[in-house]
Amino acid sequence: MKSMRQAQILELIAQKDIETQNQMMEELLARGVRSTQATLSRDIKELRLVKELTPTGGYRYAAAARDEGNDHSIRLRKIFRECVVSFDVAQNLVVIHTLPGLANAAASALDNMDLPSLVGTLAGDDTAFLAMRDTAAALEFRREIEAML
Repeated sequence: MKSMRQAQILELIAQKDIETQNQMMEELLARGVRSTQATLSRDIKELRLVKELTPTGGYRYAAAARDEGNDHSIRLRKIFRECVVSFDVAQNLVVIHTLPGLANAAASALDNMDLPSLVGTLAGDDTAFLAMRDTAAALEFRREIEAML
């Protein structure tokens, strides 16, 4: 539940300018995720979200820019363990099926890991396509996913 909620928070702040915790709670509720202000505050701290200035002069929550590959790896493992339903490889593509509404969070987490063999991702509601440099890279990534799960 916690990882799913945090994945939704990361997806939400990537899609919208969220200025306050109340606004974030309302947006989460609209997605079917209930949260208290105290829980949301802990999530913001754990995710190390910061407020940044927007071009319009307001503020929004954003993921802090940091170079902690291990932290991304831990978060990715949590997302994959709790959200990924299945995965497969088709040549240089890795196809990941998630619980409804979580494919974007999984793809976003992968994009932020700066994996050299990952060319890009495309995600819908419950399916993400990962374009890898070649078939060998896709097969290697599948082995990494299997190890995570």
